[in-house]
Amino acid sequence: MNRTYIVAVMAAMLFVASAAAAEVQTREIEYKEGEAVLQGLIAWDDASKGLRPGVLVVHEWWGHNEHARYQAKRLAEAGYVGFALDMYGKGKVTTHPKDAQGFMTEVKKDPAVIPARFHAALEQLKQDPHVSADHIAAIGYCFGGAVVLGEARSGADLDAVVTFHGALATKSPAKPGTIRARVLVLTGAADPFVPKEQVEALTQEMKAAGAKFQVITYPGVKHGFTNPDAGKAGMDALEYNAEADKMSWAAMLELFKEVFR
Repeated sequence: MNRTYIVAVMAAMLFVASAAAAEVQTREIEYKEGEAVLQGLIAWDDASKGLRPGVLVVHEWWGHNEHARYQAKRLAEAGYVGFALDMYGKGKVTTHPKDAQGFMTEVKKDPAVIPARFHAALEQLKQDPHVSADHIAAIGYCFGGAVVLGEARSGADLDAVVTFHGALATKSPAKPGTIRARVLVLTGAADPFVPKEQVEALTQEMKAAGAKFQVITYPGVKHGFTNPDAGKAGMDALEYNAEADKMSWAAMLELFKEVFR
């Protein structure tokens, strides 16, 4: 066999092997906040070199499930380090609305718990060797959307906050000049959990606070529009919408391009 041909074949095989190895990697993380044992998944693309922005992913009321973990992996594919954190505690994940309501109610009993667990995860993300600790965003879904919006309202040092079908109402509106993060709100016009009154109130609050924000409302779209399993819960308010899922993700990526350039 021609030696040049053999060398070419070997080079091609090495290239294919290298390309296969250079893909999204994930790592399970067990961490603590106080006495609570929490779980998380961090994802990055090992083909990328150097430090890159990190993005926290806060789960829906179901807990640290595959939906949240999948978003972390998608963020890695897009050039970021995604960290799907845990607000409830290791093993507290469900597909049943009553259990989800119970988990959410429990974590909200003490107002200090949610911020503490958020910042515990933030420190985990900043310590990752792939992350530029000065370039951090947070995204959240449903319950998680309310969590990240609450962090923005409190003045957390984040570059951007994105809420997907998250609750918008609050008893602690942002004070003028407090919000540091760019805020993007993605919501469905047919979401009974987030009526237009909430959207209008949020808009007025953001304007009064002097925040840089954008609200995108998708006509005819219900709650949970990013989760393909939304309809399995047996709740009329929940429904996956592929088009809204696609458009909302694109809107988020566009914001990240602006804030991280």
